[in-house]
Amino acid sequence: LQKSLSETFGADQYSRARKEVLTYMFSRPMQMALYFCTGVLEDETLFHHYALNVPFYTHFTSPIRRYADIVVHRLLSASLGARSPLRMEKEAIQKQADHCNDRKMASKRVQELSADLFFSIFVRVRP
Repeated sequence: LQKSLSETFGADQYSRARKEVLTYMFSRPMQMALYFCTGVLEDETLFHHYALNVPFYTHFTSPIRRYADIVVHRLLSASLGARSPLRMEKEAIQKQADHCNDRKMASKRVQELSADLFFSIFVRVRP
């Protein structure tokens, strides 16, 4: 597949842009990760990370980037005994996770529409 794609990209002045757009379009159908509170899910198979093939997985980045990462940092710190437990019910944590998922989906949709617009313009100006 990679060889076939590389041939499609070409070697002209538009090859890099073509590569970025097509790579993005091919990866778009992949399932997006979702935030959730483990305390509200009973099916532990939902904790599985498909690509890494691990049964339990959590992800976070620097806590200055996203609210969800701050919550994960606080929960991990509490579970390690480095801080007091969060004073939030699991349903409230899930509500926050749902809100973060909604915002992430909206952002992804805007990104997709932007890529579609770029691709449409690219196709229109290309002979």
